[in-house]
Amino acid sequence: MKIYTKTGDCGTTGLFAGPRVDKDHPRIEAYGVVDELCAVLGLAVATLSEVIPPTASATSRSSAACCASSQASDAPAAPDGHVLQEFFRSVQSDLFSIGAELATPDPVRHGMCLLTEQRIAELEQWIDRLDAQLPALEHFILPGGSSTAAMLHLGRTVCRRAERKVVGLSHAVDVHDCRLIVIYLNRLSDLLFVIARYVNVAAGVAETVWTRPTSVSAGK
Repeated sequence: MKIYTKTGDCGTTGLFAGPRVDKDHPRIEAYGVVDELCAVLGLAVATLSEVIPPTASATSRSSAACCASSQASDAPAAPDGHVLQEFFRSVQSDLFSIGAELATPDPVRHGMCLLTEQRIAELEQWIDRLDAQLPALEHFILPGGSSTAAMLHLGRTVCRRAERKVVGLSHAVDVHDCRLIVIYLNRLSDLLFVIARYVNVAAGVAETVWTRPTSVSAGK
């Protein structure tokens, strides 16, 4: 497969088994942001082992997570780094399939992403599993902490943008499996927030609580 074709030099691109459209077409915007999200998650996965080794979970590396045991004494075991990496790879595959679906206008060729209610339920189970390992969230927190957690916070905002783009696209054209795609992206954003917190616990990095700004005079 040739890397460059020069066919897009005039500002258009071809949809899968479809016509050429402008590169700012709602379909291109939607699957472009999904691709961006996939890349951000790849960056997070590349640094994950620096925070959580393949055989260590957050709770085994930080006493902070132990404080969360009072939340749920029967909480499931915390996943180690290898399990998290494999999960992220499965999410990247989901996103690749979603992008392919969004790039396909021909109804005959729909059915590429194969999202199911069960897959969404799996994301919800991951949210519950990880949240049970964390201290109760009683205040708004600011994005940041370890580099991996910061990337995951970035990922959740890109995920929300992808969700908005897909909703916008659905107002203009028929999007196959739109409801499941939107729900999936919504849950994934919530999950990335929880994983970012989990990673900070693993790194022993305290969360930064949002405080109401106070007015400061210029030059003071």
